[in-house]
Amino acid sequence: MKRVHGKVALITGGASGIGLSTASLLAKEGAKVVIADFNTAGAKEAAAKINEEGGEASSIFLDASKEDSIKEAVDFTVKQYGTITVLFNNVGLTNLQKDLDVVNIDLDEWDRLMNVNLKSVLLGARFAIPHMIKAGGGSIINTASMSGFTGDVIRSAYGASKAAVVNLTKYTAAQYGKDNIRCNAIAPGLILTPAAKNNLTPEVLSIFEKYNALPYHGEADDIGYTALFLASDESKFITGQTIQVEGGHYIANPTVPDFKAFSEQA
Repeated sequence: MKRVHGKVALITGGASGIGLSTASLLAKEGAKVVIADFNTAGAKEAAAKINEEGGEASSIFLDASKEDSIKEAVDFTVKQYGTITVLFNNVGLTNLQKDLDVVNIDLDEWDRLMNVNLKSVLLGARFAIPHMIKAGGGSIINTASMSGFTGDVIRSAYGASKAAVVNLTKYTAAQYGKDNIRCNAIAPGLILTPAAKNNLTPEVLSIFEKYNALPYHGEADDIGYTALFLASDESKFITGQTIQVEGGHYIANPTVPDFKAFSEQA
């Protein structure tokens, strides 16, 4: 079954993790895929593997902090495959050393994260939408975060940027829905991407797992399959929404696990 047959997708941050999963799944389901990433070698390798497995993919360097680079990625996609009908704005940055509480945050880091995490989403849509209108419609998917719905002791810029992505998704959907362009977002919780596995200790992972409703962590494919659904016509009446893919981590009062443990000891 080719769920996205005939569609052309540009995936930013597609060389690894969530982006790579999405690129692979879209290609398997019939889409032509462009993988755009700062990691040029990783993007080329990912595209080559997709092609070896019978899909169709290309790669291009992307610096999501640069307007010209984003436009170039969109133009390359259209030149390579004739159009663009799916855009996955997936690039995002965080910095635990500089993105601190509102008193101590590095203001240059605030500007950097707003530029990459938020402005790149705006620019991706800005450059892709005219081509989607010519194609008769399309689907824009933005990577938000559960940090956009909650507070934390650090990562003030990251959380604020992702909250803005959620609302920008609604604005884009409202403004271009009559052109048959849908725009939705995905808000992942903790996902065991290679970066997460390399940077989080087992002790930290166990803390997250304690507060999940489900007894396990999410994998990159959990987000990839959600993006595949949003790219496909199966979701043709869904727009302006943010789908939270977070294992039930945020659905309950945070005291529930502790009270459960307490009651089992009583």
